[in-house]
Amino acid sequence: MKLEFDQGTITVDSWPHSTRIPEYVTYDGRINRYRAMACFYRDLSGMLPGYDDLVFQPHILKLNPKPIELRGYQKQALSMWEGNGKRGVVVLPTATGKTHIGIEAIARVSESSLVVAPTIELVQQWRSKLETSLGVEVGQLGGEVREIREITVSTYDSAYLMAEKLGNRFKLLIADEVHHMASEQYSQIAKMYASPYRLGLSATYERTDGLQELLAPFFGGKIFEMGYEELRDFISGFEIKKVPVELSDSEEEEYNHYRNIFLSYIRRYNISLKGQFDFQNFIRKSWNREGREALLAWRKSRQIAFNARAKLEFVRYVLSKHRNEKTLIFSEDTDTAYLVSKEFLIPALTYKTPGKERKMYLDYFREGKILKLSTSRILDEGVDVPDASVAVVISGSGSNRQFKQRLGRIVRPGKDKKAVMYELVASGTGESGTSRRRGKGVPNRASFRKAE
Repeated sequence: MKLEFDQGTITVDSWPHSTRIPEYVTYDGRINRYRAMACFYRDLSGMLPGYDDLVFQPHILKLNPKPIELRGYQKQALSMWEGNGKRGVVVLPTATGKTHIGIEAIARVSESSLVVAPTIELVQQWRSKLETSLGVEVGQLGGEVREIREITVSTYDSAYLMAEKLGNRFKLLIADEVHHMASEQYSQIAKMYASPYRLGLSATYERTDGLQELLAPFFGGKIFEMGYEELRDFISGFEIKKVPVELSDSEEEEYNHYRNIFLSYIRRYNISLKGQFDFQNFIRKSWNREGREALLAWRKSRQIAFNARAKLEFVRYVLSKHRNEKTLIFSEDTDTAYLVSKEFLIPALTYKTPGKERKMYLDYFREGKILKLSTSRILDEGVDVPDASVAVVISGSGSNRQFKQRLGRIVRPGKDKKAVMYELVASGTGESGTSRRRGKGVPNRASFRKAE
């Protein structure tokens, strides 16, 4: 009697009469075998002793690891993970060493391992750190590279596309920014890989749609979490200053004009906009002329608030005040990022920036050749951003995840370092509510007084 891997599933040629068939197992009459998704391999192998287990082929992994000096909370997270059968999700803020936890997990398991990450930049970062720390050559899937080794790093897209072939290749599956795996497509990675050991890493595990709960059966649930307040000894001191700015008379008049068009429409048709799904529903219904006009008016009013002239004047003040400090200027859209770039003659990084140019600017920033960068959402997540001490949030979404990711860009520890984030909010606009939503649970958030 055999357990075998078959294109993202586990097949069993017979089932013992004394054992109840679990609901995740079905009988496939086409091949006269029982079948389950590969993620249930661990359950099946424990339930069916005495079977010839042919799921994983033997592989030899020889590591030459360099000792990693783990912090107390990192040791605690790994202990919790091992105590949970080497499964679970660890949630720690940006810049607190989640990568070290992943590297140590691979060293402790000492089995073939696959690390998946959302961007090619993170894949390359993981590959470099793994090779340095473990003393082995590491494979890569993604970025026009297809090289499979005992330890391999892959983009989510490549891991998904290769799941049918590679689902029984790696004993340990590590998912960086694991909240991405809750999406319909990427959840197939969790289901189609047979890896009995699993580690999820995230700075912001909870999703606005709540779908992170779907990951629990595949990763073992959230086993460890700490926030910035609990990690004061391991990050730089920081302060968040909420800065209200006033629209000019002309900006306010134009904002109110477009805002009233939008509000009149949703009130007329009794449309509720209390959550993300409500707004997505509003967009889907905006197919007629009146709906399109309301959607366009919403976008224009939002753009006015994003690009208020007073925000640019405050950026000018910050750049002068922190002249010799590395500063990141965040905006929600590319137009604002380029506007800041043109106004202050500093490089802009957006999704339009070619990869080589993006790397060049980040290297220059890391080396101190440039001290200021204007960026849109591209640096929020999935990019290895060099250390900075000052951030200006010109505009952003209501996402708590985005806000914490941006904060994480400036709190890496440094000698006598005191980081500061300025959050600019256009008074009397929808940004006030957005600011309240994204700031929930974020410490050290106070109003700003220029006289300081």
